[in-house]
Amino acid sequence: MFDDARVSWRHGTIGFDGSGWVLTDHGSTNGTYVNGQRTQVVQLMPGTVVNLGNPQDGPLLAFRGTAPEPAQAAQSNLHEARTQLAGPAVQMPQGAPPQAGMPPQQGMPPQGMPPQGMPPQQQVPAQAQFAQQPTAPRRPASGQHPEAGGNRAGGNVQPTAIRSLQGVGVVKIGRALDNDVVVDDLQSSRYHATLNLLPDGRAELVDLGSHNGTYVNGQQVRQQVIGPDDVVGIGHSSFRLVGNSLQEFEDTGEVSFSAHNLNVIVGKERMKILDSVSFGLNSKSLVAVLGPSGAGKSTLVKALTGYRPADEGSVLYDGRNLYREYAELRSRIGLVPQDDILHSQLTVRSALRYAAQLRFPGDTAHEERNARVEEVIRELGLEQRAGNRITALSGGQRKRVSVALELLTKPSLLFLDEPTSGLDPGMERQVMQMLRGLADDGRTCVVITHATESLDLCDRVLVLAVGGSVAYFGPPDEALPFFGVGRWSEVFDMLDRNKEFDWKGRYRSSEHHQLYSGELDAQQAQAAQQAAQQQMQPGGAMAMQPTARPPRPSSWGSQLWTLCRRYARVISSDKGFLGLSVALPLILGALVMVLPNKYGFKIPDPPTNAKGFPFYNKDAVTSLMIMVLAICFTGAANSVRELVKERVIYERERATGLSRSAYMMSKVIVLGIVTSIQGIVIALIGFNYRALPDKGLLLSSQSPFLEMTFTLVVLGIASLMIGMVLSAVVKSSEMTMPLLVLFAVVQVAFAGALFKIFGSAGVEQLAWLMPARWGLGALGASININRLSPPWDSSGKTDPIWNNTVGQWSIDIGILVAMALVCAFLVTRFLRRHEPEVMRK
Repeated sequence: MFDDARVSWRHGTIGFDGSGWVLTDHGSTNGTYVNGQRTQVVQLMPGTVVNLGNPQDGPLLAFRGTAPEPAQAAQSNLHEARTQLAGPAVQMPQGAPPQAGMPPQQGMPPQGMPPQGMPPQQQVPAQAQFAQQPTAPRRPASGQHPEAGGNRAGGNVQPTAIRSLQGVGVVKIGRALDNDVVVDDLQSSRYHATLNLLPDGRAELVDLGSHNGTYVNGQQVRQQVIGPDDVVGIGHSSFRLVGNSLQEFEDTGEVSFSAHNLNVIVGKERMKILDSVSFGLNSKSLVAVLGPSGAGKSTLVKALTGYRPADEGSVLYDGRNLYREYAELRSRIGLVPQDDILHSQLTVRSALRYAAQLRFPGDTAHEERNARVEEVIRELGLEQRAGNRITALSGGQRKRVSVALELLTKPSLLFLDEPTSGLDPGMERQVMQMLRGLADDGRTCVVITHATESLDLCDRVLVLAVGGSVAYFGPPDEALPFFGVGRWSEVFDMLDRNKEFDWKGRYRSSEHHQLYSGELDAQQAQAAQQAAQQQMQPGGAMAMQPTARPPRPSSWGSQLWTLCRRYARVISSDKGFLGLSVALPLILGALVMVLPNKYGFKIPDPPTNAKGFPFYNKDAVTSLMIMVLAICFTGAANSVRELVKERVIYERERATGLSRSAYMMSKVIVLGIVTSIQGIVIALIGFNYRALPDKGLLLSSQSPFLEMTFTLVVLGIASLMIGMVLSAVVKSSEMTMPLLVLFAVVQVAFAGALFKIFGSAGVEQLAWLMPARWGLGALGASININRLSPPWDSSGKTDPIWNNTVGQWSIDIGILVAMALVCAFLVTRFLRRHEPEVMRK
């Protein structure tokens, strides 16, 4: 067992080929070297020295023995003997398959699977002796926990840079070139932090208002005294004070990643949907996660990325607890959901540029952001498609753009949920080859997939059984023999038909678990469990540190401006939305022209008939009612689909630090402008066609046109906010249309124009919740509609909401504004349900 992450889990084997000892490399990630040259097969002679993982300082194997005699070789069956460089083998328990037609018994393999028993591995003959030479460790092995000896400084024991602090008083750290320590990382601010050196060897760390924060031991700080045992995190770099020097450790992507005993428990029944999941990954790995429906694949990805932390267990990023240090590590982990996280109306380059503006600090220059965007475009081969709209791309190309979005911040880990879903076999192969290339370039990629044609490109395959337990983890070429079948479809069928079988126990007792799992040893597991228990609340849920909530990468105002510009560009590129936005107010406003128009909105002249009774203008109420319903329907229709259709985009951007309120306000501002214009159009059609009184309430010397137009605009925005509430509540876009129709019908019933509302217990109070009730009241107050309409009964009482006074008009408008504010609060609360748990207050 080599405690060095550069050595693959199953790096190679040593065997006797009949004439001499041979070391065979099994396609290891970092290679096997002799005299500085990488090789696959090494003929071992006395004095041969082999480096594993690195030609200069990788772990050494020195051959000191002599080859056995041919007779000894034959007698010992040396051609079958082997020594695993990644660790000792464990003999699997014997077990016979059940009889045909009988369900598998506990501890026995399902029907059609060969017994687990295998002959124990033979020991290497005494003549062959290999000495492991000591080497300087570079990073903890996968699965190593920080409390169990892992390194918190980004994993690299050997620093990438060392700066002498002799005679230095203050050290400035940031992205700008005039800093003492220049961090070439767009995640850091231009002037990020300072270190004020103290006489006792410690230093005072001061954050300079950085956008992405400064961290000490994973926790965000503003000002703190640090010592040699503390690690400072800035962007993708970590710093440590060592004597009179400052050591820097840069996260370049070559990190280990492991999960230990992850359990996710839901419901009052405390049902496990992830059951004791443990595995470890080396750097530059491509890992496929497979399993039938209900196996917990998506739940596992949420637990591994911190979206939904596991209720029990630990996730270790290069030996650092991801849940505890999520705020610092979140930018190093990318996630590509199954649905595209893109606005399809934008071009590829525009979508990436807007994303860069949201994810990078506000002090990042326009040229710096665009340079990073172009770099990612070239990396993924999108140069020819950069100017195309995303809607014009093929499925595979859209997936490349989604990956490009995540690569902007240079994550070391990339998780993808069903990236090949809906693609033909050729496109699926291209996507997997792209991910293989990303892994080879220095990232670790974890892919949830049902496609099995390209598993040969993966380093490891993780198979989950129904119930969320690990049924297999190891090389893809050994998976089918492990299950005793010839095709992957048979594996899925076997797992689905034998849900009660102890797949977890079978895997844990297998040789593959010992060779590939990377699970913690007993001491490390105990330390990890203790660390996890310290984060548990009394009810069993994971208790996140209060400071673990990630800061926003840019200011609230900067995010709002970027979101408004992006959203305006999205809707301006949507010809369907633009056409409907223009047609809807014209059509609805024109309905007023169908009604009789003898007196308009004026009191008849003379105001009484021949018998001296008041002469009423009944058509005025009907006309106002149609205009009120037109703007209510228009405002709600503008927003009722806007949040639900962008839900996946919001979830991902929120995880990267997007402000919830800035996102909501960008919708209100852009859609509010659209709705206001529509309200003005309806007013121009309806009020110009029907004559208005000569005097208004607010401006008694002028027509009430302006105050009535203002009322329609406020009413439209209040309806817009109700539509946003509906959009935040529903689970799919298909549910919005029935709710929109219901909203419009309810406004007709409770506006107060069809039947008497006031004075009716229960009905009047319910009508208070309807914006049409108060909008019609404000319009009615402006033109004294109580005088134009006959009393509701013989008592002669009129609707108090329609009283022709400035005070009543102000109350009507004030309640509409209050409705909009309450809806805005509800939208922000409902949006919380679609965020990573760590982001929720």
